[in-house]
Amino acid sequence: MPTDPDAPVIVAARRTPIGTAGRSLAGYTAADLAAAVLADLTAGARPGSPTCEVVLGNCMGPGGDVARVAALQAGLPVTLPALTVDRQCASGLAAVVLGAAVLRGEEGTVLAGGVESASTAPWRSWAPQGDGPATRYERAPFAPAHIGDPDMGPAAELIAAERGITRAQQDEYAARSHARAMATQRAGGFVGEIVPLGGVDVDERPRDGLSVARLARLRPAFDPEGAVTAGNSCGINDGAAVVTMVDAATHHRRGGRGLRVLATATAGVDPNRPGLGIVPAATLALDRARLRLDEVDVVEFNEAFAGQVLACCADLRLDPERVCPQGGALALGHPWGASGAVLVVRLFSQLARGRRGRYGLAAIAAGGGQGVAMVVEACG
Repeated sequence: MPTDPDAPVIVAARRTPIGTAGRSLAGYTAADLAAAVLADLTAGARPGSPTCEVVLGNCMGPGGDVARVAALQAGLPVTLPALTVDRQCASGLAAVVLGAAVLRGEEGTVLAGGVESASTAPWRSWAPQGDGPATRYERAPFAPAHIGDPDMGPAAELIAAERGITRAQQDEYAARSHARAMATQRAGGFVGEIVPLGGVDVDERPRDGLSVARLARLRPAFDPEGAVTAGNSCGINDGAAVVTMVDAATHHRRGGRGLRVLATATAGVDPNRPGLGIVPAATLALDRARLRLDEVDVVEFNEAFAGQVLACCADLRLDPERVCPQGGALALGHPWGASGAVLVVRLFSQLARGRRGRYGLAAIAAGGGQGVAMVVEACG
């Protein structure tokens, strides 16, 4: 079976609770959120392996290298470099991929993940043109306009319509995500991965008893005749997630449970259908790991939109019931720059801590038509 003895190993994984924008975590900047998780991971770190890099994904923060600010705020040494990565919604997983690449070439520890504070994201404006006023914008372009640069919601509506994915199917998937997340929350399944912050120690978004019938009452969000609603879409959220990775030799010397990074992949798709980026990225990562999808024990896809996930499952010939077995972003929330790292934290909780199998797959799509995926193996 596939095992790479030289692969880096994730030995710890933590995240903040995920808050709804403007609510429980609204008083924390992106640096505040990331610093809390970095401080927690380094406080519990085992001695003997020098930390050589901090890599964090972020989409909408103030700039200025949020990873560096967070690392210093967490009390990490001024000699420790830090890098902020922007691959839009895939930024957090891209940061973990980069961290793993660092450890292919040197011995040590890397802290990698992502962070987003939608609540404190700065307003952005284009400079005035001539005598006109400055123009505020919600996001930068994902792709050139002549190729197509849709917002994620209308793009998800397009995918669902093209694939014939019904409103009922989308609502059913969303209701299942909330039910699974609530069951996991009640059973204490998230406790081991959450760093409490300001008295907040649970995810804010999951709703108990969110049935298909309740979801069916919601109006379409992007197209009056469409099927994508606020109920079968992710929220706008705040949160951070970070993992600790060590090189293979360090893990062999120390021992202990972890996730070996078997393979990673990044792929591009049509920017008009960005949510499908999961498909080629997951396929390539599995090929590189020499695994079939039916050999994977835990599948974590970022649930930006129910219809988008269902379309990806159809393309991959994957039963949607297998995706996010403890609930995904439809229930937990989607803190953009952190979400890819949240997937890895979830794999760690289920495979390394919970011993729910051997192999895991995390995959996420991004605006502009990209996807990032990672295959891991429980070890130790």
